Amino acid sequence: MAESVNKVIIIGSGPAGYTAAIYAARAGLAPVIFAGGPAIEDPQRVPGGQLMTTTDVENYPGFPDPVTGPELMDRFQKQAERFGSVVHLENVLEVDLSSRPFTVKGETQTVKGESVIIATGASARWLGITGEEAFKNRGVSACATCDGTFFKNQNVLVVGGGDTAMEEALYLSKLVAKVTVVHRREELRASKIMQKRAMENPKIEFVWNSVVEEVTGDKRGMSGAKVRNLVTNELTEIEATGLFVAIGHKPNTDLFAGVLDMHPNGYLKTEPGSTRTNVPGVFACGDVQDSTYRQAITAAGSGCMAAIDAERWMIEEGS
Repeated sequence: MAESVNKVIIIGSGPAGYTAAIYAARAGLAPVIFAGGPAIEDPQRVPGGQLMTTTDVENYPGFPDPVTGPELMDRFQKQAERFGSVVHLENVLEVDLSSRPFTVKGETQTVKGESVIIATGASARWLGITGEEAFKNRGVSACATCDGTFFKNQNVLVVGGGDTAMEEALYLSKLVAKVTVVHRREELRASKIMQKRAMENPKIEFVWNSVVEEVTGDKRGMSGAKVRNLVTNELTEIEATGLFVAIGHKPNTDLFAGVLDMHPNGYLKTEPGSTRTNVPGVFACGDVQDSTYRQAITAAGSGCMAAIDAERWMIEEGS
């Protein structure tokens, strides 16, 4: 009996993976999705992506009232399943992209497919300090664009010294009363233009040669952070209702190391204007290939592109 081969296998969920599934399913490609499951190593990698750790989402079109991240992802999944997508809530352990049909091995099953869409996303790098986990979504965030509006006219902290940290600080300065940037060195790594903009902003202050050691607060939320000066060893507490960790993201690309082309920062390379990777029949969408925007709406848009690219590629190949 011939082994069953699927048209499309989608690795990952979130806005990118589920949107790819919706478009692929409506095109009659009957996609199979490995949406993720109980994390093996990274507790942030759960079905639905980074939005599963987000409380109120206010910037996704079509929702005039806030919607929680988990609720939004539940709607994405149900819409994908409505059109015939098959969703497996398990992690992918291995992939073989060396020949077609491609092979994707999950925790309980192995599936073959004519094409693969990768939507494994990226995980925010966290500080790993006391109170960080407890106050996530109650003051601690890794996305100013997502959560900044909740801190209007309040005092917040930004941790980091690169372009991302300066972008977060500058964005927040338009909303909050004061931004305090905590950086472990005495000079920034950010580009000169970003440094100049941040340092000339009257709402932004800098705490040099320092690290945040603990986030403090109570049941109502975060109230401050304990900051240690690495030169003097002095420990001080800074009052703030928000802490934005801006020390980068790590794309979830370990599965594809040595097989798919990546940028130096680990994000998957795709052909300009498309979602095609260097392996014909393999496509990438969402945060796994986007280190610039990292928004739910842009991830969803690239998921749509990946499904269309996959469908057109299979037509070209006569699949």
